[in-house]
Amino acid sequence: MDVKLKQCFITVDDPDKALAFYRDVLGLELRNDVEFEGLRWLTVGSPLQPDVEIVLEPPAADASPADRETLTRLLAKGVLRGVIFTTPDCGALCERVREAGTDILQEPMDQPYGVRDCAFRDPAGNLLRFMQRAAA
Repeated sequence: MDVKLKQCFITVDDPDKALAFYRDVLGLELRNDVEFEGLRWLTVGSPLQPDVEIVLEPPAADASPADRETLTRLLAKGVLRGVIFTTPDCGALCERVREAGTDILQEPMDQPYGVRDCAFRDPAGNLLRFMQRAAA
């Protein structure tokens, strides 16, 4: 069976702030910017992975108003999950994110399961982790 990841979704409350963060701070490229019925979706991705995309989507665009409100509250609390990225230099990436004004939740550290990682939140409050293979 030939199965590959194509897209994952991250809920954001401000597409312009999200684009500035994911493109300008993390270095992802903008692949699509779509507006429909007053909502906006952005697609970003790493130039190193042309077949994988992250869709930055508005809170529960296809949900009821009550569900959309609940999701917006959860997003504001920072309890929604984002994604885990890899990088060859976790420390350098963490410094770049810090210089952009983002609060670091976890400084780069070696984990017992064989990676070095750090964590922070995007402008919408989504938890993002960046990992690199620990030195052998």
